[in-house]
Formats: sequence, structure tokens, C-alpha cells
Amino acid sequence: MPSKRVAIAALEKDAAAPDLWNDQERAQQVTSQLSRLQADVERLEALRERLDDAQVLIDLGVEEDDAETLAEAGTALSSLAADIQALEVRTLLNGEYDDRDALITIRSEAGGVDAADFAEMLLRMYLRWADRHGYPAEVYDTSYAEEAGIKSATFAVKAPFAYGTLSVEQGTHRLVRISPFDNQGRRQTSFAGVEVLPVTQEADHIDIPEADIRVDVFRSSGPGGQSVNTTDSAVRITHLPTGLVVSCQNEKSQLQNKAAALRVLQSRLLERAREEREAEMRQLKGDGGNSWGSQMRSYVLHPYQMVKDLRTDFEVGNPSAVFDGDLDGFIDAGIRWRRQQADRSEN
Repeated sequence: MPSKRVAIAALEKDAAAPDLWNDQERAQQVTSQLSRLQADVERLEALRERLDDAQVLIDLGVEEDDAETLAEAGTALSSLAADIQALEVRTLLNGEYDDRDALITIRSEAGGVDAADFAEMLLRMYLRWADRHGYPAEVYDTSYAEEAGIKSATFAVKAPFAYGTLSVEQGTHRLVRISPFDNQGRRQTSFAGVEVLPVTQEADHIDIPEADIRVDVFRSSGPGGQSVNTTDSAVRITHLPTGLVVSCQNEKSQLQNKAAALRVLQSRLLERAREEREAEMRQLKGDGGNSWGSQMRSYVLHPYQMVKDLRTDFEVGNPSAVFDGDLDGFIDAGIRWRRQQADRSEN
């Protein structure tokens, strides 16, 4: 922690400079790094205070032979241990963009109406996870399926290290259940894809010339094609050089939707550039494989109840809790697994 305090003092001096904002990129880097380090120190100090408080409870309980006080101390220590473990996982998030907000897109894949329903279940799951942690989430675009569920949805989770935390959720998710849409009650397997990108910042320099994009406007629609807006405020942007297409319809004005869609496009172009760099490095190393694999989690509701991560083998027997946002066990295991994979590739 002393090194963090030294860094904070230096950054506070930089942040107080009157000409700081003459260089927008530099200013953003300074303020972002300062905010992150201050939050880290505050978190560590809070944990230390809780540890001291627990020690006081233990001493008091032993001195007075008070079982109730000792039980209270035990509860405090259990809670503290869980938070220390969460902080330990945070130290593993040291990738280039790990401290960014996260941009998540969910798409229904094979499985027809069940897949569209599953995609909507995953959307709710992640929004509930964000809500549990007090993280703001903003839905940019939702494309509803005809019968039930969604074809796709794009939303942002705005919190420090949201990208590093949620990036382990990327991949293909599989649901096995008795289909509520099958009048013969047959078991159905359906799939949905989750894409997680870092939200771009001004310092990323993702330049998108106007000549490289086509902007189309259309009327926003809700489930079943029902109009939710009487004006053509929804925006679809096509990036002509790459063919990438993004859209946004959840803001109130066409201008706001265009700005949000451009942010999504910038994030996808940033990720595309990162993937190209990684592919080049793998080629130089002679490693053309991908250690991640595609299918990463199974949610089984029939003939038994289980959710299992296929990379880490972490599993629970309560799918309802998982779909209600109880994802931390899976995310922590995924982060540790990713670090192990990275360490192996370096050795």
C-alpha cells in the first residue's frame, strides 16, 4: 500500500496542474488512474478496519466469556474472508482493458424459439447480477423475436473492472430443459452466444471517418413488433470497410441513438484490432490454437438441476439462483482459470 500512496500523491499533483486539460488524453489517463488507485486504497483500509473490529470483538468475547459476542465475531470474520477473496481475484485483472466498463451482446443461436427465450433469460441474469452489485447497466438495443424472447441485445455495465470481470462470460451458453413451447413436452437443447467487449475511451483513437459508415434510421419496436416510438429515432450504423453492423433504439432521440451506436461500433473495432494483434503474436509463436474454446457453460433443468462451467468444472445445483444473478462463483473461477491458462502459455 505505501507504493500506492506514493503513486496517488504524484497523480494528485498532476491532476492539480492548471494546464492538465489542455491534453485531453493525458488528463483522462491521470484522472482515471488516480480514481482507481484511491478506490483500491480505500478498499484496503476498510478491510483493515473490519479486521481490527473483529479482533476487538474476539478479545471482548474471550474476556467476558460471551458466546454471543464470539458468534458475532465469527460472522464478521466469515464476511471479511469472502471480501478478501474477492479482492484477491481483483488482483488478477491486469489485462490491457480490464479496468474498463463492459459492453455485452447476447445473441440467440441454434434452438429456435427456445434459444430466443434462453437469450432473454441470460439478459435478465446479467442485469440482475449488475443490480446485485449496485453497478449501473444501460441497455442500448434489443431485437425481439417473433414468438418469444429476443434475437439479440446489447447493454453496458458501468463499473471499474467490469470488462475484466465479465470477459470470462464470453462464449456459447447451452440450455437443456423441457421446452415450454413444445406441446408434446419434449426435451430441448438450445444455445445463446455472449460477447463481451471493453468500452472505448477517448484515448483509444478509434477514428471512424464519416465516409466509412452508412447510417440508417428506423422506428423502434417492442415485443411482437409493437411500436414503442412514433418517430424514426432508432439508428443502424454499417461500417463499410469491415461490414460490422450495430444499432441502438433505446435512447429518446435519433442523435442519442447514433452516439450510443457509434460507441458500440468503436468497441467492436477496438476488439477487432486487439484480436488481430493476438493472432499475429500466435502466428509468430507458432501457436495457431485458441485455448478458450467456444462452449463454456451448460444450464441443465431436466432431467436434473445443474449449472456447470465446462472450462473450470465449477458447478452448482440451483439454476434458479444463477438465472437470478448469482454468478460470482462462476466468474471468480473463470478469472482464476484464465490466469492459469496464461501462466501455462508463458512457461
